[in-house]
Amino acid sequence: MTEDMGSTVPRRQLGRTLKQLRTEAGVTLDAAAEALECSRQKVWRIESGLGVVRSLDVKAMCALYDVRPDLVTALVGLASQTKAKGWWHAYGDAIPEWFELYVGLEAVAARLRRYDEALVPGLLQTKDYARAVYDHRTEVSSKERERLVELRLQRQSLLTRRLPPAPKLDVVIHEAALLRTVGGRETMAAQLRHLLSVNDLPSTSIRVMPLSAGLHRGVEAGTFVMLDFPPGNRNTPEPPVIYSESWTGALYLDRPEEVAAYETIWNSLDALALDDGQSKHMISKIIGEVHHG
Repeated sequence: MTEDMGSTVPRRQLGRTLKQLRTEAGVTLDAAAEALECSRQKVWRIESGLGVVRSLDVKAMCALYDVRPDLVTALVGLASQTKAKGWWHAYGDAIPEWFELYVGLEAVAARLRRYDEALVPGLLQTKDYARAVYDHRTEVSSKERERLVELRLQRQSLLTRRLPPAPKLDVVIHEAALLRTVGGRETMAAQLRHLLSVNDLPSTSIRVMPLSAGLHRGVEAGTFVMLDFPPGNRNTPEPPVIYSESWTGALYLDRPEEVAAYETIWNSLDALALDDGQSKHMISKIIGEVHHG
């Protein structure tokens, strides 16, 4: 029954956050169960993301772990989404925008595969490029822009972390994203050089989808990320998640048929993209053109 409760994404994120808060508060599973007057199994099930969670339980746990009020609001909002059938996360809805749900998923993924159609992805952006992207959003205050840039740069530490091991990152970027000048020539040249240096990391592969490939699946699918998770010690491993952002929200897909559809798209992108050597050559060529253009 529980597995048919729609998307597992909000349940897993809620469970993961509650477990982290319990650990930080120094409360054991048994002590939490005793204080909440419920079974140890129930607390474990909530933390494992197995089933719908009542906001009452979330509030009681947050009170026990002395969680700050704004985070309680975010987690109660997340609990309300555990009943949802399919899961569309719209900004300003039940969950506040500052609660970076995707970042939590990204941090625990074992493998990230992403296709980027228009811009260099956040994980690979330089500070100046990221700032130029946010400067373009005039509706965001300068203080908020700096916070967003910092958050974006902090996320990048997962590419070089030791424990847990850095996720395998496979990126296919459309040539158009590399030709689009963001933040001026110097910023763009530095960004392209940064791509070449990040590509030298053992767990990272950055490949280019050339304009010459013409119409392909990625053109229709647009930018997306596929996240695979480590098996862990669970009987049923966490299902992969497909993440796709829009201007007003984000789509999280984790049903088997949805994941299978994106696997097909990825395989076609994988077959059409330039190989590592050709990709490095093309990026180097564009750097030359940016400098002398």
